[in-house]
Amino acid sequence: MEHHAEPHPFRRILGTFAMVILVAGAIYSAFLFFTTVRALVARAEFPFVERAVPAGVAQRRSASEVQVTQLVQRKERVNILLLGIDQRDNEADKGPWRTDTMILVSIDPNTNSASMLSIPRDLWVTIPGFGENRINVAHYLGDAYDYPGGGPALAKKTVWYALGVPVHYYVRINFTGFVKIIDAMGGLTINVEKPIHDDKYPDNNFGTFVLDIPAGLQHMDGERALQYARSRHGSSDYDRMARQQQVLLAIRDKALSLDIPLSQIPTILATLGDSIKTDLTLEEILALAETAKKIDRANIRYAVLDRSMTTTVVTAKGAMVEVPDWDKVRQLVNDLFPAPSPSTAPSPSLVKAQLAAEDARIIVQNGTLAVDLAQSVSAALREQGFAVMRYENAKRFDYAETLLIVYADKPYTTQSLAAALGIKAENILNRQGESTEADLVVILGRDYAQGAGRGQ
Repeated sequence: MEHHAEPHPFRRILGTFAMVILVAGAIYSAFLFFTTVRALVARAEFPFVERAVPAGVAQRRSASEVQVTQLVQRKERVNILLLGIDQRDNEADKGPWRTDTMILVSIDPNTNSASMLSIPRDLWVTIPGFGENRINVAHYLGDAYDYPGGGPALAKKTVWYALGVPVHYYVRINFTGFVKIIDAMGGLTINVEKPIHDDKYPDNNFGTFVLDIPAGLQHMDGERALQYARSRHGSSDYDRMARQQQVLLAIRDKALSLDIPLSQIPTILATLGDSIKTDLTLEEILALAETAKKIDRANIRYAVLDRSMTTTVVTAKGAMVEVPDWDKVRQLVNDLFPAPSPSTAPSPSLVKAQLAAEDARIIVQNGTLAVDLAQSVSAALREQGFAVMRYENAKRFDYAETLLIVYADKPYTTQSLAAALGIKAENILNRQGESTEADLVVILGRDYAQGAGRGQ
């Protein structure tokens, strides 16, 4: 009974927090448990929190993680990729896994609003480093080929490249975790607009059965909600994605009602295990919760990359895929995730976190006769969060223009470094694949020494 003594703060904070992570109700439960027994949980490590960066980066990120709590004050848009994988508890060692669901969620504290975009799993895109393929293959390839950060990291990068929207974090959940979360919440009430009749719904034994869900208001347990969200009944993936968004919003509404059995929270934490993973830390979750509690349901926008923006094509290998009309896709993306105005440009804390996540090793060389130029530039870049490993003189001192030589795939750092130093696009040289100790090498030219590179 003591938990209900202050219902309104819980309703605002915890309910809207579930909206932030949406399907990741385990993190919602962890937050509730954290606030109830703060002293204990503050020292605990949650099994589902997993930084998708190399160990060396994790140490360097510690300073920026403290600053993430300033997201609310700095009013930065934060984008989270929700990944659903077709994995059950008895199949833990049978991966890698493709993503059955991909939804990009964006929280905008500047306007107290949120957006979410469902991405078709058959969308034909370029997977960085692997060529063209279905977008749901990115997670599989990331795990199969030991991509840094694994499947989630490559999925984030693929969505970033395809949509032109930076993907800061991910939350990944499997079918078992989805079912357990909804059951722990006491089920969901869903308004089924059209009856579902699926002759070939997959069972747990690599077979199928007939699924029937009548129209109307339905109370669903976890398994039923999974069937409703997963069935491809109707217009294939498009109706399915719309139902998934409906389930996510129902999770949010259920959390807001506080109709959650508190006695189930310790069970959730103990039993979810590897069913859910995220690269959000608890501090970042709390920072997002402070923003999300201000967002009203009317200010949540949602859309699907549907058939009006894609064309079904059969590839040379016989695969049926959805080829996007990029003009239409980017129009929708720009509407849902508008670029920040100057007043809400990314803060130094978020920039440093993104630079640290790529962990690009940089060498700065002085290609001019200006004394100590490389040293001063290196100090300034380090202050901005760039990992300058050393500075030195170039082999010659007659470079007219500043060059950026790219030896490794570090897109965010490359773009940020070019912007910081005013390097022209034609002076960014791709040398990926060549063996070198640095990922990026800057050769400062006369243009920078004379002030052109600094906008003077």
